[in-house]
Amino acid sequence: MSDPGMIRDIVRGVPVFPDEMPPFDPAAAPDSPIPLFVEWLERAVEDGVAAPHALNLATVGDDGLPDARIVILKDLTPEGWQVASSSDSPKGRQLAGTPSAALTFFWPEVGRQVRIRGAVSTGTTEENDADFQRRHPVARALVLAGGQSTVVRSRDDVDTAVAEQVRRLEAADRLASTTWTVFTVAPDAVEFWQADQERRHTRLLYSRFGEGWRREMLWP
Repeated sequence: MSDPGMIRDIVRGVPVFPDEMPPFDPAAAPDSPIPLFVEWLERAVEDGVAAPHALNLATVGDDGLPDARIVILKDLTPEGWQVASSSDSPKGRQLAGTPSAALTFFWPEVGRQVRIRGAVSTGTTEENDADFQRRHPVARALVLAGGQSTVVRSRDDVDTAVAEQVRRLEAADRLASTTWTVFTVAPDAVEFWQADQERRHTRLLYSRFGEGWRREMLWP
């Protein structure tokens, strides 16, 4: 068992925020959170943030407990932020049971975080298939093999199942998946967080207000 205080010793002195961070003036923020998110994402790409399109997707399980994992942002539309997964995966089943989610983007290289909460809807058959067809053949093969998050005896079982599905994909034109689903998170609230070295962080919250948005500054 680790000694009490060991974790504090491990992380002591590790920098929390970069020396230089981009400015953020909430007074100049747009009326909608979507263009501001696009601006921040573009800045993250320009500044070399690793996997800036990676996000934490939080859902609710059948037991009422939260669950979370890192996934990739598929797209951003006027309707909301899009991610994708098999409907028979744990997150797919959780979103079917409780169709709401929270998303968190964290870009430590620029000291920025974006949090989104809202209801979840599923894509049409055409939208789901279009996204599935854009995936790498091995990624499609994994979906077709099914069984995400189930117990496997060995890596060989995975490799064998994937190889079989790759052969199916090579033999057929546009082989489709019956489970692959695009999930859209329609935002009810979006918070933009800009870090400050002295912990006087700047937080701007967008909340749904009628057909538009209410903007409010939050205490750090």
